[in-house]
Amino acid sequence: MAIFLTKESKVIVQGMTGSEGQKHTRRMLASGTNIVGGVNPRKAGQSVDFDGTEIPVFGSVGDAVEATGADVTVIFVPEKFTKSAVVEAIDAEIPLAVVITEGIAVHDTASFWAHAQNKGNKTRLIGPNCPGLITPGQSNAGIIPADITKPGRIGLVSKSGTLTYQMMYELRDIGFSTCVGIGGDPVIGTTHIDALAAFEADQDTDLIVMIGEIGGDAEERAAAFIKENVTKPVVGYVAGFTAPEGKTMGHAGAIVSGSSGTAQAKKEALEAAGVKVGKTPSETARLAREALAAS
Repeated sequence: MAIFLTKESKVIVQGMTGSEGQKHTRRMLASGTNIVGGVNPRKAGQSVDFDGTEIPVFGSVGDAVEATGADVTVIFVPEKFTKSAVVEAIDAEIPLAVVITEGIAVHDTASFWAHAQNKGNKTRLIGPNCPGLITPGQSNAGIIPADITKPGRIGLVSKSGTLTYQMMYELRDIGFSTCVGIGGDPVIGTTHIDALAAFEADQDTDLIVMIGEIGGDAEERAAAFIKENVTKPVVGYVAGFTAPEGKTMGHAGAIVSGSSGTAQAKKEALEAAGVKVGKTPSETARLAREALAAS
């Protein structure tokens, strides 16, 4: 099966008529995603031709949902307009909103995250600053390459886009149920814990790979959740073992204070919860193979 995204998902694209939106809509369609519409209030009533497939453009997310029954939106709107685009998706009560855009002010993200909470959490947010998610062979919502792996029984949740791709490729012969890139900003929608809970409940996921990185305490909190709630084997990787001490690295969330938030501290917390942690992506892939063979 899968988590969050399946072949039944009906996907719309906010920002579909822009250059990035068009490029990735074409890629998503090519990988089998059921894209039923785009959203651009200035181009409502028009359509866009994607290699012979005409996709209608709606004036709002609400209009698109009403006309198509869409249950997923992928957001490629420039950062200064992203907050209003996400709020619109939340107000339309679409079940899943995947926010690809990077460079969004943390205040804006906190604002639309709080708006989702106040509306009763009817819309799951993934991102921002993320590659999206893919259920190989079924659907692809975002910018993850669709041709580097196959369907299988590993669930992957990752803060890093490029490390998501690398792990998918390293374990391509085994394959994945769903791969979720949650983003590395300080404030995000779906967390490691959310994805871990979903994979634990998914009968067709046999093993979970979790990729984190330095900064914050998300991985430590995930370790505590795993210890109490996850029965399936979990293999982890934390990017940043070679990061210079006292220097902010990479994503906006990668802020280290003293020993808190370091790769070593996260590794120790995960290992205390029974998670095998690799020091490189390749070692992590080997540990995943060993864990699958032993399970």
